Amino acid sequence: MQHRVIISGFGGQGVVSAGRILAYCGMIEDKKVSCLPSYGPEMRGGTANCHVIVSDEDFGSPVLNSATALIAMNNPSLEKFESVVEEGGIIIADSSLVDKKPSRKDIKVCYVPATNKAFEMGNAAFANIILLGKLIGETGIVSEDNFENALYKILSQNKHHLIPAEMEALKYGIEYKE
Repeated sequence: MQHRVIISGFGGQGVVSAGRILAYCGMIEDKKVSCLPSYGPEMRGGTANCHVIVSDEDFGSPVLNSATALIAMNNPSLEKFESVVEEGGIIIADSSLVDKKPSRKDIKVCYVPATNKAFEMGNAAFANIILLGKLIGETGIVSEDNFENALYKILSQNKHHLIPAEMEALKYGIEYKE
């Protein structure tokens, strides 16, 4: 199985971090992975996206012309990448910031109030983790256990105290029902 995921939003929302975590989870599971970040000219506050491939088989390019999944963290991301999602694919949107609806009917769409929930949890940076949780819950792209292992490997030691709360955020996303 090959998962081709685009994660997109404003700079500073953790788009690239989410891509790195997802790719690292795939590596822990001995899958073939790629993570290709792209930043807008302004960085924080500008646009950012990350192409992530997690696959059981070899693949050629890390650049995605089509995706099996899109995580849209803002309206411009949904507008830009909706057409790239393959028929039968999935769009996961942060309903706290995305008020547009996709025009297509051949894809699954999930809205999760990730930013609002992250603020409730006391850390706005958890929104990307919540959305990754929804992706994991819908696709099984990686396991929850390996997600926690990846956090311990990726985050600096002084951030390890946040991991239990991040795992709560992930679980919220996994279990979220509209």
